[in-house]
Formats: sequence, structure tokens, C-alpha cells
Amino acid sequence: MEEDCDLIVMSQPYPQPSTNGDFPYIVEARLSDGGLRIVVVETKYQDQLRNKGFGENEKSDYVLRSYEALYLLYTKRLILKDKKNSYDFNALIKKILKYDNDTLTRFLIYRDIRSRGYVAKDGFGFGIDFRLYDRGEFEKNPAKYVLFGINEGVNKKVKDFLLTIEQVEKMGKAPVIAVIESRGEIIYYKVSKVRVMENKKEQ
Repeated sequence: MEEDCDLIVMSQPYPQPSTNGDFPYIVEARLSDGGLRIVVVETKYQDQLRNKGFGENEKSDYVLRSYEALYLLYTKRLILKDKKNSYDFNALIKKILKYDNDTLTRFLIYRDIRSRGYVAKDGFGFGIDFRLYDRGEFEKNPAKYVLFGINEGVNKKVKDFLLTIEQVEKMGKAPVIAVIESRGEIIYYKVSKVRVMENKKEQ
């Protein structure tokens, strides 16, 4: 008896390192009371961030995602305060971890992507995922890739993952997996799906 079986094939690591420069400005933002909404108030900072692919407009505010704020704090490009306190990288990540256990994974991937000269924005809600823009493509063309973050040793259901890959491919995007190894190194794989035939003998 023959039965269809799906197999994920991973190609060589992607993307390759870039020598592009990082964000050169220092900006200020405020942390909203009782939450994790990070708002950039001054227009001049908003324009600088927008040009480099950080943050986005939400109604009347210009807002940074938590992983963007962490990255800017990590690179000492952000001054973050609320009404009472100032926040450095450690203080902010400690606060965010109370609400989101995937914070560190998102930050590690985002930091690595930015260091390679790419722009990463929120994905489509498939878990830890980002829309990934090639160099010079942000705000000019749609994202070519959807990137998924996976910690080494974490089990994933193959069936569910295959369905997600199919949905991404239907959008015309190329799926990329970012595997975070135990030492913190990130390996990238472009993913494709092939169909093989599994032979089973009747007993």
C-alpha cells in the first residue's frame, strides 16, 4: 500500500551577513502606565525611526514593538522612561517577560536580522514570526520572506508546521526558519516542501 507523506527539506543557511550600518540616532520614548505600549512622541524621532524600519503608526501614536525597543536599548540608541522610572535593557526585558515568554527569542532573532542589514516587521500571527525585507526593499516592495523562530530542542508538530508553510507559500512568500542554538547562535534555513511516497507492506 502506498501513502503520501510530507517531508520538509532545509537548504543552506539564509540570509548571509551584511556590512550595512546600524541605526545612528538616539531617540526618546515613553512607556505607558500599566502596560507595554512604547510611544515615540517627538516627530523628528518618528521620522528617523520610520526611515530605518522601526515602529509604526497606531491611530494618533507612533509605537515601537517591544523587540524593537529592546534592540534600541541594547545598542544604546533609546532613552525610555515612564512617569517615575527610566528603563535600561535589563529593566525592560524583565518587565516584558511577565507578559510574554517569547520575548527573549524574538529579541535574539531581531537583533541578528538587524545586524545583517535586514528589516523585520511583525508577521502574520503564526507564532514567533516576522516579515523579512531584503536590503533596500522596505516600504518599496512587499516582504519576500516570512521568518519563523524556533529554539533548539523545542518540539513542533510536523502536521501543524506543514500547514503553516503552505499558508505562507500561498501568500507568495518564502518561509525561513531561524533556529536558536543553546549557545545563542542563530542558523537560518530556507524551507521547501516535497512529496515522497512511503511504501507499506500489508501484513
